[in-house]
Order: sequence, then structure tokens, then C-alpha cells
Amino acid sequence: MSWDASVQAVAVLEEPTRRRLYEYVVGRPEPVSRDDAAGALGIPRTTAAFHLDRLTEEGLLDTCYERRTGRTGPGAGRPAKLYHRSDREIEISLPERQYAVAGQLLAAAIQDAESTGVTPREAVNRRAHEYGETLGRAVRDRGGLLQVLEAYGFEPRPDADGIALANCPFRRLAKDHPQLVCGMNLHLVAGLLTTLDAPLQAELTPRAGHCCVRITGRPPLTNAADDTVSSDG
Repeated sequence: MSWDASVQAVAVLEEPTRRRLYEYVVGRPEPVSRDDAAGALGIPRTTAAFHLDRLTEEGLLDTCYERRTGRTGPGAGRPAKLYHRSDREIEISLPERQYAVAGQLLAAAIQDAESTGVTPREAVNRRAHEYGETLGRAVRDRGGLLQVLEAYGFEPRPDADGIALANCPFRRLAKDHPQLVCGMNLHLVAGLLTTLDAPLQAELTPRAGHCCVRITGRPPLTNAADDTVSSDG
């Protein structure tokens, strides 16, 4: 989900009845019907149906259909619409963090280190570089380098010497494990830049209140769809 979609999904829980219905559904071991939910909360069935469907539209719940009588064939009636928790994960953080990304990179790196014999740090850096390359390939789809950096939580701030990154997506991890996480961040951004066509490089320049990585060189002046941007090193 995009950040905007995640905010919208969480915002629907502000309505008290809707939030109570969500808590009821996720607290049940089996999918629940509209009648179940209405009876449990003491509200009209139409009200329960409205809010349950809204929760489904926002991706917080999923639905399935089942004949609860156990009967099948002609005369068994229509299956009941049932609600259960969605498998979709929704995270909101301000400023934006990407701890799930860090977890995936670190877990994959441990597997690589065990199977190939490289050091864990080498494996982390390689995985981060590869992930950065996937972000670089998204530049065309998202409109440009700055948009990709923004989408992944770096809060880019172009200046005369390059691009400052005002937010670290892995801030808590970087605070406790600076050498490991800042190195991972450096290789991630470097991987992104290698897919582009511009004289940009990633450097470690720790600065209070910012990401430890800075992009040096002049960023592209346009984000036109037919322009490409990449590092010379």
C-alpha cells in the first residue's frame, strides 16, 4: 500500500462503531457474519453491514462465503458473507521508517552468509546494493530520482552540492548499530544511483538530524518520463 492509502486505511478506525466492529472481528477465531457482529455490538444489522464493508474496502478486513447450516444443493440457501482479518499489513510512522525493509535485508544477508561463507557485513552490503538497484529501476514509474527517494522515506533536499537526505528510514537501528546500518544505507543509495545516468555518488557524511548518507553531484533538473539518471561510479 502507498503511504496515502495506509493513512486512509487507519483513519477509518477513528469512527467508534467501526473500530469496535474491527476489534470484534479480529478477536474471533473464525470469520463472522453481519448478524454475529450486529448482535455482539447491539447495533442494527444495516449499520454493521455498512461499517464492515467499509473496513473491507480499505483492506483491513477480507470476506469469504459459507453456508453455516451445513446443507448443500437446491434449497440450501445462499452462502452467508463472512468477515475476517485481512492478510494485508499496514504501517504508519512519522517520520517515515522502513524497518520491514531493514529486516528483510538483514535476514536475507544472514542466509547468504551461512550458505556462501562471506562475512555477514559483506552479505548485508550486497543485498542492500541489489535492493537499491530495484529502487533505481522504479525512477521511470515514479517520475524521477527525488520522487523515489521521497517515496522510500529519505526526504531528499536538493542543494548546490547535491542532495541531502533529511530522514533516515532506519533511524533507531542506525542509532544502535551505526557502522552496520549506515554501511547498509550507503550501499542501498549507491545501488540506486548505479541504475541512473547522472554524475551522482553516495557518500557517508553523518550529520545530526539527517541520514548518514548524502548524494553528491548535481541532481537532474527534469523528471520527464523519457529521461534517465545514473551514477558514474
